[in-house]
Amino acid sequence: MDWLTDSKIPVGQSAKAVFEWLQTHAGWFFDGLAAAMEMLIEALLWIMQTPHPLVVVAAIVAITYGLQRNWKTAAFVLVGFLFILNQGYWEETTESLTLVLSACVVCMAVGVPIGIASAHRPRLYQFMRPVLDLMQTLPTFVYLIPAIVFFGIGMVPGLIATVIFVLPAPIRLTHLGVSSTPQPLLEAADAFGATPTQKLWRVELPSALPQIMTGLNQTIMLSLSMVVIAALVGADGLGVPVVRALNSVNTALGFESGFIIVVVAIMLDRMLRIEQGSK
Repeated sequence: MDWLTDSKIPVGQSAKAVFEWLQTHAGWFFDGLAAAMEMLIEALLWIMQTPHPLVVVAAIVAITYGLQRNWKTAAFVLVGFLFILNQGYWEETTESLTLVLSACVVCMAVGVPIGIASAHRPRLYQFMRPVLDLMQTLPTFVYLIPAIVFFGIGMVPGLIATVIFVLPAPIRLTHLGVSSTPQPLLEAADAFGATPTQKLWRVELPSALPQIMTGLNQTIMLSLSMVVIAALVGADGLGVPVVRALNSVNTALGFESGFIIVVVAIMLDRMLRIEQGSK
């Protein structure tokens, strides 16, 4: 088998050369991107950490009721946040929510337009499909390497790694929703002389809204699943006590912080569950 390994394809060396070239020639872009992401993170942290925790909880509960029109869901969210306050994880929870919300803003702002474009251009989606498959199947720890190379240590590399991992979800679901618009609706819009822009905003996007909202829900859940991994590159949040518990084999701390992550995930899922909101 030596003859086969002697002619090894330089996959790793090629990737290293690409990263070094990007560092040299596109450093200005990554510095600007890091500054923009830092501003977004700091703004969300200020919104969530400056007021009294009970004020923030009351605002989130009100938003939940406005979205779902269900007092049971709002009460569940209230109890969940009171439990988090009782356990002393408010600061870590707000930091994780900041990471999740930042990832949602970036992923939906990028993923929805790309999904719409790919739904209108089948060849573009055929080209993108293997790239999306690679982004979803590549081990998440691999994303941390270029994130550290380009952005250093902190919340920004955690956010970038999260965005790369999560981005395929809104792209795929937006593509599915727009491309699944019933043909009679499109024909009716054409018969009434609708322009492509009018057809997009008045027919395709309303028809695709359930899939887009599902994409938002998946974006939030997948972002939350990256909390612990992002902590390995210096991102603050609920992943920090989990990593600390792992390093010290602290069962109590690990279960406590892990259970808080589960509570946050369930609350976010209930807040954005479209079946409840449609009743």
